[in-house]
Amino acid sequence: MTDWLTPEAWQAVRLSLKVSLWAVAVSLPAGILVAYALARWRFPGHGLLNGLVHLPLVLPPVVTGYLLLLTFGRRGTVGQWLDQIGIVFAFRWTGAALAAAIMAFPLMVRAIRLAIEAVDPKLEQAASTLGAPRPWVFLTVTLPLILPGILAGAILAFAKAIGEFGATITFVSNIPGQTQTLPSAIYAFLQVPGGEAAAARLVVIAVVIAMAGLFLSEWLSRLIARRIRGT
Repeated sequence: MTDWLTPEAWQAVRLSLKVSLWAVAVSLPAGILVAYALARWRFPGHGLLNGLVHLPLVLPPVVTGYLLLLTFGRRGTVGQWLDQIGIVFAFRWTGAALAAAIMAFPLMVRAIRLAIEAVDPKLEQAASTLGAPRPWVFLTVTLPLILPGILAGAILAFAKAIGEFGATITFVSNIPGQTQTLPSAIYAFLQVPGGEAAAARLVVIAVVIAMAGLFLSEWLSRLIARRIRGT
């Protein structure tokens, strides 16, 4: 594969995998918490939280990237404070991971929320009546039942992160070896004469990664479901 791809293209593939894995790993705990809050809790601002979570789905990705730049750029409202302690997102691979996580977050939350809503609340109530504290009920009752949904959400988020382009290129630009992800590399190759062949190879890589993720998700979901049923 290293001979089939140029060093620049191979670097973009590795960076995309790195960015996507970090995006999912960092956002998954928050995704589970937000999904549980939306599915089980009723509180003032419930509709506002739901709207904010799904906002990246309806906003143009470039707008999301620009908002990230205003917020987490070196002179942004949050970025200027983070810069003082050595945390920089703008024009770094960490910024690409942040942008990918935000764009993928709604898909992750949606999948996990549907899994939580499918769990019969009476099961959780029964555990509570036996004296189990709420965190223990979640860990021993709810979490095993929603594992397929968590897995589906994580895989969807990973696939979305791999394909993220608009917010990423707006927030961190397209710097080879630093912020150039798989979609950015495809775009860059298509801008130069004779780059179509290299772009086509990267498209094949993107399709293979996406299909592998989907097959893995399906296989693990069935495996977990069989273990939950005890078969």
